[in-house]
Amino acid sequence: MPVRRFGGHRSLVSQYQSPKLSYGYTKMNIARGGYRVFSANSSTACTELAQKITERLGVELGKSVVYQESDSETRVDVKESVRGQDIFIIQTIPRDVNTAVMELLVMAYALKTSCAKNIIGVIPYFPYSKQCKMRKRGSIVCKLLASMLAKAGLTHIITMDLHQKEIQGFFNFPVDNLRASPFLIQYIQEEIPNYRNAVIVAKSPSAAKRAQSYAERLRLGLAVIHGEAHHSESDMADGRHSPPLSRAITGHTGLELPSSSRQVPFPGIELPMMMAKEKPPISVVGDVGGRIAIIVDDIIDDVEDFVAAAEILKERGAYKIYVMATHGLLSAEAPRLIEESAIDEVVVTNTVPHEVQKLQCPKIKTVDVSMILAEAIRRIHNGESMAYLFRNIAMDD
Repeated sequence: MPVRRFGGHRSLVSQYQSPKLSYGYTKMNIARGGYRVFSANSSTACTELAQKITERLGVELGKSVVYQESDSETRVDVKESVRGQDIFIIQTIPRDVNTAVMELLVMAYALKTSCAKNIIGVIPYFPYSKQCKMRKRGSIVCKLLASMLAKAGLTHIITMDLHQKEIQGFFNFPVDNLRASPFLIQYIQEEIPNYRNAVIVAKSPSAAKRAQSYAERLRLGLAVIHGEAHHSESDMADGRHSPPLSRAITGHTGLELPSSSRQVPFPGIELPMMMAKEKPPISVVGDVGGRIAIIVDDIIDDVEDFVAAAEILKERGAYKIYVMATHGLLSAEAPRLIEESAIDEVVVTNTVPHEVQKLQCPKIKTVDVSMILAEAIRRIHNGESMAYLFRNIAMDD
C-alpha cells in the first residue's frame, strides 16, 4: 500500500522529524488508531487549512455539515460515528468571529453528546485573545470564552502564538501554544535577498522581546521604534493605572449628603498629584540606514501602526521594509493601506483565511503552517511528547 508522506520544504521536515519517527502513515493504520478530524466551518475559505492538515496526515476530513438557519441560528450535523474516538475540530476564524465561536461550541457539544472520547480544538488563531486584561469596567472576555469551550466539551486545545502566553492559565485543561517563528525565519532566510544586511525591528517597546528572539536566531541587529502617537495596550489595561490627575481630601466639606451615600471623611489626608503619561516624539533606537528593515509581531490587523513605522524607517534610511506576523487579520482598509504604503511585503501564515485580501494587495504573502499543526495532532493522539515541536524556541518568542 502506498505511503503518503509530509510535503513542504526539506529543511522544515528535518526540523520536526525525530530520528526514530517517520511521517509516513497509511489510511488503514490511522483508522485503527481511532481518531477523526472535522472542520467546524463548511465554507471553502475556512476548510482550506483543514484540507491541508488532513492531506499531510493521510486521512479524510470527517463528514459533517455546518450551516446557518434562516433565523441565523447555527446548526451542526455530524454524519458519521465518533463513539470512543479522539476528535480534532479545526476552526479557523474568518471575519465573522462570533459565528465562528458558535460553530465551534455547537460542534463540540454535538460530539460530546455523541460519546466522543476526547475532543481537541485546533484553533490556530484564538479569538478574543486581545481582550485578556481588565480594562476599567470591562471584562476579560478571553477567560469567558475559555470557560464556554470547557463547558461545551473540549478537553484540549492546540493553538498558535497566543497574544499573551498567560491566556493558557484561563483554561482548566491542556493548551499547546505552538510557534510560527521557525516558518517565518525560514522565509526570511530563503525568500529575502541579502537578508544578512537586515535589521529586526520592534514597532513598539512592548514587542522588543519578540524582535530580540528573532534577531538572536538570525544573528542580526535589533532596532526599536519608540514614541507611538496612540496609547498602547499597557496604558489602558487597567483603570487603576489611570486615576484622575488630582484628588485632594482635606476633611469634611460641610456638604450634607443623604445617609445612604454619605462617605466617611479622611481628615488631613492629601493625595499626591498624578502626572499624566506623555509619549516622547517618535524615534528609532538602532541603526537602520542602508539596511533591510524587518518588522515582526504576532498580529497584523489595523495596519496604521505598521504604515507609520514603515514611514519613519524610510526616513531613517531603510531601503526595503518587510512586515512578518503570525496572524493576518487584515481588517477594514488594511489591503489598500498596505498597497499605498512604504511597506514592500507583508508575510503572514495561513492561521486566518485572507485570500480576498491577497487579491486586493499583491504585497501580501502566505507561509503554510499546516505541517506543525498536523504533527501536533499526530503526537497528541499517539500520546507522544510535544517537546520536540518547541526545540530552540525562546520563552519570549
